[in-house]
Amino acid sequence: MTATANVRLPAVAGSFYSGNAAELRRDVEHYLDGAKPPVSGTSWPKALIAPHAGYVYSGPIAATAYVTLENARETVRRVVLLGPSHRVGFRGLAVPSVAAFQTPLGDINLDRAAIAEISDLSGVIELDQAHAQEHSLEVHLPFLQVMLDDFELVPVVVGDAAPQAVADVLAALWGGPETLIVISTDLSHYHDYETARTMDMATARAIEGGHIDEVTTDGACGGRPIRGLLKLAERQALEIKLLDLRNSGDTAGSRDRVVGYASFSVEETAKTHDAMTYDAGARKQMGDVARLAIRHKLETGRDLKVSLDGSPVWAKTQGASFITLEKKGQLRGCIGSLQAHRPLITDVVANACSAAFKDPRFPAVEADELDDLVLKISVLSAPEEMKFTSEADLLAQIRPGEDGLILQDGSKRGTFLPQVWEQLPEISQFWAHLKRKAGLPDNHWSKTVRVWRYSTESFTPEGDFVA
Repeated sequence: MTATANVRLPAVAGSFYSGNAAELRRDVEHYLDGAKPPVSGTSWPKALIAPHAGYVYSGPIAATAYVTLENARETVRRVVLLGPSHRVGFRGLAVPSVAAFQTPLGDINLDRAAIAEISDLSGVIELDQAHAQEHSLEVHLPFLQVMLDDFELVPVVVGDAAPQAVADVLAALWGGPETLIVISTDLSHYHDYETARTMDMATARAIEGGHIDEVTTDGACGGRPIRGLLKLAERQALEIKLLDLRNSGDTAGSRDRVVGYASFSVEETAKTHDAMTYDAGARKQMGDVARLAIRHKLETGRDLKVSLDGSPVWAKTQGASFITLEKKGQLRGCIGSLQAHRPLITDVVANACSAAFKDPRFPAVEADELDDLVLKISVLSAPEEMKFTSEADLLAQIRPGEDGLILQDGSKRGTFLPQVWEQLPEISQFWAHLKRKAGLPDNHWSKTVRVWRYSTESFTPEGDFVA
C-alpha cells in the first residue's frame, strides 16, 4: 500500500482532481456552489449515492449529492464509504490496516473500532492492496472534508460480494445521526450519448424502485454495494430519490463514448416503536431470543441469525433497544442502540451479544456465569433534541426518573438510560455523571452542547439461560 507512517497517501491527486490544496478546495466549492441547493429544512439524507470519476466529468453530479449535507456539519462524526474495486480482484469486502487516509486537504482518521466491529462479519477481510490505488473511495474524500467538520472514516472496497454480505456491514454500522453512509458508483461506460441516457435512466429507476435484480455491474460499476443497500432496504424502509442524472457528454467530454453519472439521496422512512407497548408474550419472546443469542455465541462462536418470516409486526418494525446484564446485583454488561435502524428483534439479538461479549468495561461472559445472569431489556423512543438557552435552562427542563439523555459536544458523546435515576436521583448528580461518561469535565459547558431526551419501556423478561 502507498502509505507513510501508517497513512494511506492519495493515489489519484493531480489526475482525478487537483493535487494543490488551495486549488482543490476552490474546485470543490465551485461545484457545490453550482449545485441545486437542498430543500429548506434542517435534516440531511442518511445515505448518499454519488459518482467517482475525475472531477471535470463527475464533479457537478457528485456536488448535487454533497450539497444536501449543508446542515450535517456539526453532527456527522463518522462516514461509512463503500465503493467497487477497479484494480484488484477478490471475494468479499476489504478494509485497510492503516490509521488514516490522506488527501491534499489533510488526513482523515479511520474509525478503527468500527472496522474491528465488522471484521468478524462474513466476507470482510483486511486487504491493503485493494485500497492502494483505488479511486472509487478517494475522490469522495475532498467533498466530505469541505462539507463536514471533524469526522472519522470507515472505508470499504467491495469486491465479489453478495448483497446480503454488504447489507450486513451496512446494518452493523448504520448508527444514528452521527453516521453518514456513502455508496460510490458510476453508471454505464463508453456507449454513445443516447444509448447511455436510456441505459442510465433504466438503472436509476431500478435503484429508486429497489429492484435488486435490475441493478447490474454493467449498468453501474458500483452495482454490488448498491445491491447491498437495496437488500438492506427490504427489511428497513428506505426512500431513495434521484437527485441528478447526467453523463460525461453533458459535462466535459465528447458524446461518442460517454460515462454515466447519477446522485441519489437515501432517507429513513420506517415508523419506530414510539407508541408501542409490549405484552407478556412479546416481552418473553425478546428475552428468549436474547438468551438464545448469548448461548449460541458461547457454544458455536457464531452470531445467531434471526429470520423475520412469520414474525409479529412489533418484531419486524424498526426499534432501538438496550440490553443490560446483571450478576448478583452488579452490572455485568450494557450495550444498546440510540436510534432505530433495524428490526427490533434483530436489534435485541445484536445488543444481547454485544452486552455479553463486547462491553469494554468487562471481560466476555463465560458459560459458567449464565445461571447467575439477570437480563433486562429497554426499548427506546426516538430521541427528541432539546432546545435551551443556557445550562440552567436545560437543567430546568429535565424530568428526573423519566428522561433518558444523550449528551454530545463535538466528538464527545454519552447517554444514560432513565433507569440511572435510581442511582443518581438528583439532577445535578445525573448531569455531572453523564458529562463524565461522555469524556467531559463536570463543569463543562459550551455553546455547542447538544442534548436529546428519550423514554424507554423497560422490563425483566421471565426465563433463564438453561436450554
